[in-house]
Amino acid sequence: MKTPGEHKSPSILVTGVSTGIGNGITRQLVRAGYHVFGSVRKRRDAARLSKEFGSAYTPLIFDVTDGKAVTRAAALVKKALGPDKLSGLVNNAGVAVPGPLLELPVSEFRRQIEVNLVSVLVVTQAFFPLLRSRSDAGGRPARIINISSVAGQIAMPFLGLYAASKHGVEGLSDSLRRECMMYGVDVVVIDPATIATPIWSKAEKFDFSPYSRSPYLEPMKRMLKALPESGRNRTPPERIGRLVVGIFRAKRPRVRYIIGRGKTRVWISTHLLSPRSVDRMIARALGLGGS
Repeated sequence: MKTPGEHKSPSILVTGVSTGIGNGITRQLVRAGYHVFGSVRKRRDAARLSKEFGSAYTPLIFDVTDGKAVTRAAALVKKALGPDKLSGLVNNAGVAVPGPLLELPVSEFRRQIEVNLVSVLVVTQAFFPLLRSRSDAGGRPARIINISSVAGQIAMPFLGLYAASKHGVEGLSDSLRRECMMYGVDVVVIDPATIATPIWSKAEKFDFSPYSRSPYLEPMKRMLKALPESGRNRTPPERIGRLVVGIFRAKRPRVRYIIGRGKTRVWISTHLLSPRSVDRMIARALGLGGS
């Protein structure tokens, strides 16, 4: 951990920076002159990123679901900042738990919600006292960016747990934004569409054996097979990183951004087509039946 006053650049906290979107965000923030406190779960990732980003990066080793570890990390950041404050917080860490809702263990639902939704509040509560508010002298109030997903607007079959968690992030963010107005702290949501990250390439390794007798087996195979294949044409995470930099620099950013290939299809599905029409399109594509 760097000593207080060692870095004078504006500081941002980002969760889940070892790979994917969090890594792309960190890379672009560092290039833009920010100092990043970035969370990882493994010491080898902390060492790798420290070597790559040098003094512009301070590793924080914690799991976002471990409240005590998050609190300890906040204390370390407070010590490192000294009299300074964080200019921003990016809640990015997340996982995707696929499977049919009627057959998934409820324990998996709890894990999905704990990582993708509950942890957003845990991290925000722990680090909010370190964010620059309207009453702090010098500079404008901090911003909180929550990385959600287009799954928070349109829910696909066999990704119901993930969609539920991201719908939750959307609602939590709207309430949080309105509550934070008294501090001058803004809350912005980013909804990635098709972004090239390991979270979807892991679908190639999905174990279908628990569903060998399930009527959902073949439709689920079609759905999960499409995820890594479409990943070859996904938007690089660095593009989200550039958007994050733009949000922190903007005088008045929008409250929600959709980014990535496929965002037009999402907009059409959620604004122009009826839910029943979307149901039928998905059912035909995956062989789910219906009429």
